[in-house]
Amino acid sequence: MVRMLTKLCLILATGACLVNINCSGGDAHSGDSDQIETAANDDTTSIKKDNKKTDQDASENDVDLIPVETTTAGTGDISSFILLSSNLETEKMTDVYARVQGLVEEIYAEEGDYVEKNKVLMKLEADEHALTEAKARVDYELEQNLYERKQAMFDKQLLSKEEFETARFGIEAKKILWQQAKLNLDYTSITSPISGVIGERLKRPGDRIQPTDKLFTVINNEEMIAVVHVPEREIGTLKKGQKAFITSEHLKNQEYSGWVKRVSPVIDPQSGTFKVTIGIRNENNRLRPGMFVNTHIITATHQNTVLIPKTALVYENENIHVFVVRDSVAHKVKLDLGFQDYQNVESLSQIEPGEKIIVVGQSGLKDQTRVNIVLERESTTPVAKNSSY
Repeated sequence: MVRMLTKLCLILATGACLVNINCSGGDAHSGDSDQIETAANDDTTSIKKDNKKTDQDASENDVDLIPVETTTAGTGDISSFILLSSNLETEKMTDVYARVQGLVEEIYAEEGDYVEKNKVLMKLEADEHALTEAKARVDYELEQNLYERKQAMFDKQLLSKEEFETARFGIEAKKILWQQAKLNLDYTSITSPISGVIGERLKRPGDRIQPTDKLFTVINNEEMIAVVHVPEREIGTLKKGQKAFITSEHLKNQEYSGWVKRVSPVIDPQSGTFKVTIGIRNENNRLRPGMFVNTHIITATHQNTVLIPKTALVYENENIHVFVVRDSVAHKVKLDLGFQDYQNVESLSQIEPGEKIIVVGQSGLKDQTRVNIVLERESTTPVAKNSSY
């Protein structure tokens, strides 16, 4: 019994001893033993409760952190531009007409076909023109024989100079008639004046056509143009060769590079605008005449500047803010805007490259709030080449 009491004393000595125990070696009553066991059990229970409370407090602290998603402020180039709308046109487009009358015999090209320059598109019946050419050739040959005889007589001074000159003019006239007949015969084969795509085919086999009838429309899509009318206050900022690009909602806002091709020096007094023609390279042949596009004429570029994604912006009255995470605390920073494009804005102060910017969860967030970054998105600020005007 003494040994048991001694052990209990050692155990209770390490904690808070709740009862007085005689450890000198005397006999202990059975009630004292029960009290010792009860105290030990109560102490163990108290320790477990304290540990559980600590775990709950830690969990509650994690719940108090606001979950957010961030991205990294990057650097790149961004530009200002003049934004205007227009419809695309082709720089090279031509209508094909017949030069002689006749019946359509064959058609060799249809709408949507690509044709090279001088390719035969249509054939007219040529029998009548062939006979006319043959007769003109015979007349020319007869006149040439007559001219040769008169030249021999003129050399022997058997023919006057006036008669000889008349014979020379006669053969020239017959030669011209023959050449005209050959040309009309060639015109029965109707060819394309440029390389491009057949936009329209207006006649059918068997139709009788006249020289004034339009037969085809040929479009060269390699180079498109967009004609815009720019406010006169910009006339000093635009010049030939200036960079530009276009976008279209139907092409998922893909950018097509271009340049200022022509700048009209004339201001329209009624609209207060001047005409600017933008040339566009139709690299993948997806642009079509008549397509509605947004034209962007670049006026200035800032290089290697801090870019912030537009999804991070918080608008408050007339001010724009972003939240920057520093040491798990969200700091509200007023943004000093520069250029901007469809995805990014330029930060002119207070934000350094590499800082974490909140892009999800910033709505309603207060300054100096502790946050928990649940996802860090890849930076969406590559080298930018366009921005708003």
